[in-house]
Amino acid sequence: MPIRLSRRGFMAATGSLIALHPFSARAQEGQAHLRIMETTDIHVHVFPYDYYADKPLDTVGLARTASLINAVRAESTNSLLLDNGDFLQGNPLGDYVAYDRGMNQGDRHPVVTAMNTLGVEGSTFGNHEFNYGLDFLMRSVEGAEYPIVSANVVTAPGATPDADTTLVPPYVILDRMVTDGAGQEHPIRIGLIGFVPPQIMEWDRKNLEGRVTTRDIVEAAQAWVPRMKAEGAQIVVALCHSGIGDAQPTPGMENAAVPLAAVEGIDVILTGHSHLVLPGPDYEGFEAVDAARGTIHGKPAVMAGFWGSHMGLVDLLLEREGDGWRIASFEVEARPIYLRDEEGATTPTVESDPKVLASVEAEHEATLEYVRRPVGKTSAPLHSYFALVADDPSVQIVSIAQAWYIAQMMQGTPHEGLPILSAAAPFKAGGRGGPEYYTDVPVGDVAIRNVADLYLYPNTVRAVRITGAQVKDWLERSAGMFNQITPGGQDQVLLNPDFRSYNFDVIDGVTYRIDLSQPSRFDTDGNLVNEGANRIVDLAYDGQPIDPAQEFIVATNNYRAEGGGSFPGADGSTIVFEAPDTNRDVIVRYIVEQGTIDPAADGNWRFAAMPGTTVLFDTGPRAADYLDQVAGLSIEPAGEGPDGFARFRIAL
Repeated sequence: MPIRLSRRGFMAATGSLIALHPFSARAQEGQAHLRIMETTDIHVHVFPYDYYADKPLDTVGLARTASLINAVRAESTNSLLLDNGDFLQGNPLGDYVAYDRGMNQGDRHPVVTAMNTLGVEGSTFGNHEFNYGLDFLMRSVEGAEYPIVSANVVTAPGATPDADTTLVPPYVILDRMVTDGAGQEHPIRIGLIGFVPPQIMEWDRKNLEGRVTTRDIVEAAQAWVPRMKAEGAQIVVALCHSGIGDAQPTPGMENAAVPLAAVEGIDVILTGHSHLVLPGPDYEGFEAVDAARGTIHGKPAVMAGFWGSHMGLVDLLLEREGDGWRIASFEVEARPIYLRDEEGATTPTVESDPKVLASVEAEHEATLEYVRRPVGKTSAPLHSYFALVADDPSVQIVSIAQAWYIAQMMQGTPHEGLPILSAAAPFKAGGRGGPEYYTDVPVGDVAIRNVADLYLYPNTVRAVRITGAQVKDWLERSAGMFNQITPGGQDQVLLNPDFRSYNFDVIDGVTYRIDLSQPSRFDTDGNLVNEGANRIVDLAYDGQPIDPAQEFIVATNNYRAEGGGSFPGADGSTIVFEAPDTNRDVIVRYIVEQGTIDPAADGNWRFAAMPGTTVLFDTGPRAADYLDQVAGLSIEPAGEGPDGFARFRIAL
């Protein structure tokens, strides 16, 4: 039997008068207003809580998003709530369940429980669903009271995508009833189809290789969407856990939302993965995208931020057309759960839904106990405020622990005796995370929550064997973090805002300087664009200029070693060791063995001198407390930056 779409009249649960959306108020006989709501990139953030800082946080939480969802349902005649993936991993609650409590047969995963409580009606997989392995994933979603679809994760490939056997159903057609403007109910068939970046086969190769493979997103859509239409889907919604990028399709592209929207038969695009917002200025100037209206190729499209920061909303005014429906008009919105003022202060726009909080209260409390367990001590503060401009203690300790581990693992192998280097990047370095998104561990006890703060992702350790020439190009790729600086110029902007901090690898075990007067050798995607550029100068190993032909072992993580970020020397072919242990576990073991760690940065890299030149960069306001600890850098406060950041001036 068809299920009625959620219908609330003019009265909310409190009995107060609710104003209907204009589409509902104006709909006539044969016209129906359908509100499609999106959550995306929740990353296990159910509670409005920062487990790393161990304090409440107003800018995150599905429980807060739930209040927006409840309000929309109250305002609307017909509504549908969908999740767009990356729900299973991303904070210590997810790690607690995966590594400490486990998922036994019959257990419910807390984020799935929260989504059941909220009434999610369909979902897809994001790339982070695969971080803990296929068995954990499939046990975790067994308790979902809603369908989960994904069209391009394949267990048995066929001759064409629509002949594939997929890990979960590629699509589902929901039989629902909608109420038109005259109060009459009509059947409607809504098709949901899901997609994930094919790069999961690189990012989680250990978990997936030999068990599944992936198809190109657009290729899969072109095969499956006609099947959906043939089976009676009247409105097709693409749950696209893929970002908004180039308009022209290329095989296996990661951010494929724009060419996907061009596929005939798709009516609505729910996007995610990039942790940005559409409609809004994030996508101004993108080909085929109307960032203000929220369309891709003229079709309604939404991206609802991350960690519950927004609820995506697509309002459709539908008209009967024969036995089916067509979209007569639409509006798109991304509603935030908080507002940020000019000083950077945040104010929540909603309170948490108590039912959603209560559904995972026990797991929340268990996670707090989990993250507060001490594992050792640090004799110096661990912070990342200057991680993008100077050698940094929060990156240093990760590098030291990785090298310590790989040195043990190389013993008795053909690679024993080769020099061991270690590559690590800052994960919490402000940016889109805001002015408080930094590692800041004081002197004293180091708890599990602090280690998770140092290393956000459940990556596993890898070792690659590369040449000195590849070491240099690896660092050239990292140096794309910086804008080209004109010698003698004053207060030039230092950081490239399009470059992600997790791609700023520092390699320990060598020394080098970065010449900012040179253009970047690689662009932000890792493509070689200036072959003659050389930002990395004075590169040395053991006090001598590095030999381009010498071989090195570099400790890193599975994401980087298998091609993530497109780094020279790291494409999957150079891997010589795949660890069963996560980078976090290795850091914990190192701290436990040492008892007390001294994470002071060793200053193995710095900027090349550029007399009479100054640059500006923005970081968290608490950076001022550590100015005297930044070695080898002439730095001073330079006022306030935007959105609550503090600005500093560096004399090169």
